[in-house]
Amino acid sequence: MTTSSTARRIRHPAALLLQVRTLHTWIGMLIAPTVLFMAVTGTLQLYSLHESHPGYTAPALLEKLGMLHKDQVFTRKPGPPPGFRFPRGFRPPGMAGAKGGPGLGEGLPRGERRGPKPAVLLLKAFFTAAATGLIVSTLLGIWMALRDNQKRVRNLLLLLVGAAVPAVLAALSA
Repeated sequence: MTTSSTARRIRHPAALLLQVRTLHTWIGMLIAPTVLFMAVTGTLQLYSLHESHPGYTAPALLEKLGMLHKDQVFTRKPGPPPGFRFPRGFRPPGMAGAKGGPGLGEGLPRGERRGPKPAVLLLKAFFTAAATGLIVSTLLGIWMALRDNQKRVRNLLLLLVGAAVPAVLAALSA
C-alpha cells in the first residue's frame, strides 16, 4: 500500500494543524474589519448613542453607522422623525406593539423607579465587556498575522479586501 508524501503530510497532525492555522488566519483577516465594526457599533447601540432622543442628539456619523449596522443602509427609511410619539391609543397598521401616551417615567407615583432594572444594566455591562474583549482579541489577531514577515503582504491584502468589500457595498446601498 503506497501513499504519496502529500497525502501523508495532510494526515500528519502537525501538517493538519498548520493548514487549520493558515485557514484561520485567512478567514480572520478577511472578516476582522467587519468584526471590529459590529463590535464597536453594537456597543454604541447598547446605550442608544446611535439615535437621538429627548436630551440627546446623536452625531450624524453615529446615526449613519447605526443604520448600517442595523439595516445595512446609510439613508434613513421613511417614517416618523426621532422622538415622535403617536397619540394615546393610536396603533398604526403594521405596528401592533406601538403605543402612544406618556414617556418614560411620566405618570408614575412619586418615588417609583424610572430607570432600567439593575439586571438590564448588568447585562449591558457584560455585553460591553464582551464587545471590548472581541475588539482586543481581533486587534491582537491582526497584529499577530502582520508580524509574520513571510506572509505579511498576503495578510495585509486580505485585511484590505475585508475592509474594502463592505465599504464599497455600503456605498452602493446609499
